[in-house]
Amino acid sequence: VLDSQYGMYVWPCAVVLAQYLWAHRRSLPGKRVLEIGAGVSLPGVVAARCGAQVILSDSEELPHCLQRCRSSCLMNRLPHVPVLGLTWGRVSSELLSLAPIDIILGSDVFFDPKDFEDILTTIYFLLEKNPHAQFWTTYQVRSADWSIEALLYRWNLKSISVPLHSFGADKEHLASSSLPGRHTIEMMIISLAQSEGT
Repeated sequence: VLDSQYGMYVWPCAVVLAQYLWAHRRSLPGKRVLEIGAGVSLPGVVAARCGAQVILSDSEELPHCLQRCRSSCLMNRLPHVPVLGLTWGRVSSELLSLAPIDIILGSDVFFDPKDFEDILTTIYFLLEKNPHAQFWTTYQVRSADWSIEALLYRWNLKSISVPLHSFGADKEHLASSSLPGRHTIEMMIISLAQSEGT
């Protein structure tokens, strides 16, 4: 699959993150949510349908992915959900002018190790601006050779693992979808690490 096509499919991680949102649906009304690397936007759409105030984003360099976000909103009767071009690692006027957020979503954004630093740069910027926000992310374990632990430390971020069984996502089929299958999918919540003396 070509890089530019990643955002054109629903991937297994999106189904798992959507399941987490559904499991926490009662806490979502009124929450301000930003999905990064949204593509087909399944998690963001679920959050919006559960009452969150959602903004969808994907790379400004991938207009077809931004159009896919808009199409997903229209198909799900969410025509007023904003779609922004936000490129990881780049400070743009769109990034600077974002309203306060409570939750950042990202499904399978940790796909290509060359992007990890840019993703965490953007996440750090957003969390610094919104210190009580959290980044809810699912990823597929594709290699034992990479880890984001050193990058989390460098960016003063911490993560907690969320066991899939804790929200009913430890099955091969979720919500009539066979996409999770036998993939090794993990979930974590990333937030700012506490500074010394605070």
